[in-house]
Amino acid sequence: MLVNFRVDPEFIQRQLPAAFRPKLHAGAAIAGICLIRLEQIRPKPLPGFLGLQSENAAHRIAVVWTDERTGQPCEGVFIPRRDTNSLLNRIAGGRLFPGEHHPAQFEVETSAEEINFAMASDDGAVSVRLRAKISDRLPAESCFADIAEASQFFERGSLGYSATHNGGRLDGLVLKTRSWQVEPLDVREVYSSYFADEKKFPKGSVTFDCALLMRNIEHEWHSAPDLYV
Repeated sequence: MLVNFRVDPEFIQRQLPAAFRPKLHAGAAIAGICLIRLEQIRPKPLPGFLGLQSENAAHRIAVVWTDERTGQPCEGVFIPRRDTNSLLNRIAGGRLFPGEHHPAQFEVETSAEEINFAMASDDGAVSVRLRAKISDRLPAESCFADIAEASQFFERGSLGYSATHNGGRLDGLVLKTRSWQVEPLDVREVYSSYFADEKKFPKGSVTFDCALLMRNIEHEWHSAPDLYV
């Protein structure tokens, strides 16, 4: 699930490393939380039944930057924080594969039509709540004209750079999918402590935009060169 907010570019820029600029859509920066249930995760040569399952959350901000080596424009996402219920992800993240993770507790109830999600990090730093139903359209107030426009925007964010304990180095990770299809959600309740923090985002600077669901997507994760900022 992608839970998305429109943010005043001035305030989102303050949350970004200097190398990045917010990627704008209809004049707004786009940020949010990627809520990911991973299933059958394993090294590529192993069969699926040996794979592991985990619940994960990644706070993400759509960004653009310039490649210092080539001078070419780039786009992707900056990930200030990752949380997981998987001990393996916490131990191996940032060591065996990119992405340092914080421990968190997840409560997820799903049906064919409805999703109830709650996450709270063990350190008390972040929490997320979402209640939603499958829909056939975006909210009328979304900055995206339609599903196709929203899908295209987020598909381009497959390259992510995650914050690490070494403030000058970002872990690079690329998502490769065999298909890409999103469904809109009719959101009944949404809360993010990160975006509700008025020290980061003063009142009126951040507004919920839309939420999108992707289901049964076969994918691979590949490391990308670290970025030093």
